[in-house]
Amino acid sequence: MNEKNEPTAGLKRRDFLLLGAAAAACAGCQGMGGSGPGPHTGAVQTIDAGPALSYAADGVYSNFRALGFFIVRRGEKLEVLSSTCTHRRCKLNVDSDNSFYCHCHGSTFDPDGRVTDGPATRNLPVFRTLTDASGHLLVQAGV
Repeated sequence: MNEKNEPTAGLKRRDFLLLGAAAAACAGCQGMGGSGPGPHTGAVQTIDAGPALSYAADGVYSNFRALGFFIVRRGEKLEVLSSTCTHRRCKLNVDSDNSFYCHCHGSTFDPDGRVTDGPATRNLPVFRTLTDASGHLLVQAGV
């Protein structure tokens, strides 16, 4: 086979390196805009948060903060809010009044997840939940 029949015959070393660098950069950018749980994957994850009865008392349950959400009970309402600030994706902290505070840039959110002080401009996402046949709360993080 002569050199002209090779698929890379016209590709110079410099072009090959630039093409490889561009491919690596694109691979690193994949999924960066997502709002889902892991590192910007945008993927939906179903997480078993244990028995729903474990969240019977009013308040914020932060057991799953590291996985990306808080479980919030207010009366009959059980809700799951993202634990990630909508400004720059820092993990939020819970204040004593059940509001949320971002230690990175100072954004605050009320107990319903609405922005009360910026720089964040978007409210916290509310994740869908299901209760399975055994009474476990299933959280669809990233929805």
